[in-house]
Amino acid sequence: MSLPDEDRALSPFTGWTRAHWAAVADRMLLGVRPHASPTQALLRLPGSPSRSGAWSDGLEGFARTFLAAAFRVAGSGGDDPHGFLDRYAAGLAAGTDPTNPERWPTFAEAGQAKVEAASIVIGLHETRPWLWDRLDDGVRERVVTWLAGQVGEPSIDNNWIWFQNVTEAFLRSVGGPWSQADLERNCELTESWHRGGGWYTDGGLRKHDFYTAWAFHLYPLWWCRMAPDLPLAQEYRSVYLDRLAEFLPGHAALFGADGAPLFQGRSLTYRWAALAPVWVAAVFDSGPFDPGMLRRWASGTLRYFLDRGALDDDDVLTTGWHGSFPALAQWYSGPASPYWASKGMLGLLLPEDHPVWTSVEQPLPVERADFQLDLPGPGWLVSGTKDDGIVRVANHGTDRASDERLAPELPVYTAFAFSTHTAVGLDPAQELWRGRGLEAAPADSAVVLLDERGEPSMRPPVRPLGVVDGVAFSRHRAHWPVDSAADVFRTGPTVTVGSVLRGAWEVRLIRVEESTGAAEEPMSEDVDPAGLRLRVSGWPVAGEAPPEIEFGPDGEVISAGGPRSRAVGLLGLVGGEALRFEGVSAVGRYSAVSTLVGTGPVEPGRVYAAAFALSGRAAGTASSAAGSASAADVAPAVDVAISATATGSPVVVVRWGDGRTQSVEWPS
Repeated sequence: MSLPDEDRALSPFTGWTRAHWAAVADRMLLGVRPHASPTQALLRLPGSPSRSGAWSDGLEGFARTFLAAAFRVAGSGGDDPHGFLDRYAAGLAAGTDPTNPERWPTFAEAGQAKVEAASIVIGLHETRPWLWDRLDDGVRERVVTWLAGQVGEPSIDNNWIWFQNVTEAFLRSVGGPWSQADLERNCELTESWHRGGGWYTDGGLRKHDFYTAWAFHLYPLWWCRMAPDLPLAQEYRSVYLDRLAEFLPGHAALFGADGAPLFQGRSLTYRWAALAPVWVAAVFDSGPFDPGMLRRWASGTLRYFLDRGALDDDDVLTTGWHGSFPALAQWYSGPASPYWASKGMLGLLLPEDHPVWTSVEQPLPVERADFQLDLPGPGWLVSGTKDDGIVRVANHGTDRASDERLAPELPVYTAFAFSTHTAVGLDPAQELWRGRGLEAAPADSAVVLLDERGEPSMRPPVRPLGVVDGVAFSRHRAHWPVDSAADVFRTGPTVTVGSVLRGAWEVRLIRVEESTGAAEEPMSEDVDPAGLRLRVSGWPVAGEAPPEIEFGPDGEVISAGGPRSRAVGLLGLVGGEALRFEGVSAVGRYSAVSTLVGTGPVEPGRVYAAAFALSGRAAGTASSAAGSASAADVAPAVDVAISATATGSPVVVVRWGDGRTQSVEWPS
């Protein structure tokens, strides 16, 4: 299906209009038609089944594509030239018929069905005049009976609680059963997970990722939309709107000028589902941004993925990031899981005369100017550079930990750095997501201690020590797996790491702490610190050809035809062997990572320092003209000096190449 002509007057950044979004939705929905079962109740896409099984996966295909169809038809005032709703009406009738061979699993038979029920009820709510109201009474009764299995049932204590809330909101609206106690419990849990600034942890302690965007800033407000007369929803509506307004500026800062979202966290194959809060802001007419900026943001991200092969030749969404990349599949991922990208199509609910479609596009934060941002909620430092459109994050507060026990690495959470233009390496052979975790430390954006066998240490859990004015610190206990499936590890010393961000550069500071014997920090060790060596690694640059590696007097440069990285040893660190990989990056076949290593065995109490940069050219922008200087062409730091306070804590003085000086006091 061809797309409409671009409109560069209305959309100077992307060229896209509402007509492009409608065409993409049609393309997605028509592409899955050949995979629908005879009754339309199950949509069986090709690919490896999830752990929930093919039956549950078939329901997932129905529910997640129905969500996109509902937005598409409802926003067009019921106009449905492709007959989408007729097919979903037939599927509803068959899927809820207990005698039909293609019936849906009950919630007791497949817990994943609770997730898919949420998409179904939102779709039914938005298309009520054209679908629900036209169903036979018997079908409506069966739908209510199937959905009612969630009422009164405890949910998993994470974003799943909101699947229950929106399901019960729909049941209440059609005269079905619902529970005030369920709703109150789930709202209270949500409050306990808020970490400030609109950031939520997805249950647990430090589970920060895009679930804040595509779950916690979608379902709570949609629950309010579905139950406008419910006193509890009225009470929380302003709370959720205020948090959305707080969250959006930081969220916008995590998207590159090319539309790429930050590559961090789980479920990344949902891709542009990260746009859900963008459209929620437009639907609720809330938040700090001009409607034209919201559309530029959304259209840029959708184009980013489509231009890089997210839809295959048959217009089916693949499991991956750009194109197919099976390593992104997790134990709960089935072939239809990527269709939760439908959440990012939510803007189609808005008619063509809405300001979000008629306003001229406005630039993203990274297109306006260089910026630096503290996000204390997830424990991140953020830096964006207009010259190349890249956004970088230094991570000192996210590890996906549920408690404070030692745990295996999960690199998409525990790496020290993430960006919009690189992807943490994921080795498909290690089945990262299908077991409990990865039994090897990350190769990129890491700080590890190498034991006598050369095995790298692990990081989680992370102890955040603060994010203030472009400086962040965290602490962790180095450990090595003995049997990570049983949470058995050898332990080593405590490691404190700090980041100082400026433009494309991060100065990373490391100190292996001397044993204090403090009760809150037991220092008994299975691994002798005297035999440990420090290794610090940089950005994972990837491309379709093997990256080029250059060695110079002031460090190492890796380039792959686009972004390039630099690594410079400042204190106690020198260039190590670059790590090369094939097939582990979601953004390129070949990748390479710079490493810096200690000049000898690690010295407890000594401060080590390194500088890492990630830069590139932002094609098509005024600042990318030939001959313009990249942010990484500026020397990172002419000096890093160490002094001490009266209490003996180190003070690190970073002197940048342009003369600016920053003093950083080591946390106690």
